[in-house]
Amino acid sequence: MLKMISRFDIQGFYSIADMVKRYQLQLVAKRISASGDGHYYVLLAVVLLLFHSKGQQLFNLLLTSFAIELPLYVLLKNSIRRTRPCHCFQGIELAFEPSDKFSLPSGHTAAATVMATATCFVLPVLGVVFVLWALFIGLSRVALMVHYPTDIIAGALLGSGSVMLAFNYIS
Repeated sequence: MLKMISRFDIQGFYSIADMVKRYQLQLVAKRISASGDGHYYVLLAVVLLLFHSKGQQLFNLLLTSFAIELPLYVLLKNSIRRTRPCHCFQGIELAFEPSDKFSLPSGHTAAATVMATATCFVLPVLGVVFVLWALFIGLSRVALMVHYPTDIIAGALLGSGSVMLAFNYIS
């Protein structure tokens, strides 16, 4: 079973990385990835808090969700300590240097999934857009060669699970 997962990870990693190189999508992937940086979540949450009738509800859900997700992310990343693919394989040129050495789970994907899942609970129509955006964030992290596909899956599970726990807690 672990061999199958490992094979899936390596094949998925190289398939996405090769496609990005073939179609010269590195800059697009880098910009998509950057759109998942933390300050954008704060900005969006504050804008919705100030200008949308359900902004307070979304803000509270996001705050509680990130309070669950972030410590779990740090604990998992530093406990599992999976080396990033860009540091495992020869000949990989990075567009940037990742902030740490470890890849599992993907923090960008976890955070984007928190944003998407919370938005789905409170503003379902907008949530659909955020789900697609979170999917692209995850793909961009593999495209930039800093994550394996299972890192993305783990990040998405962490993010959505954190929102579900938070939603049950504050409801």
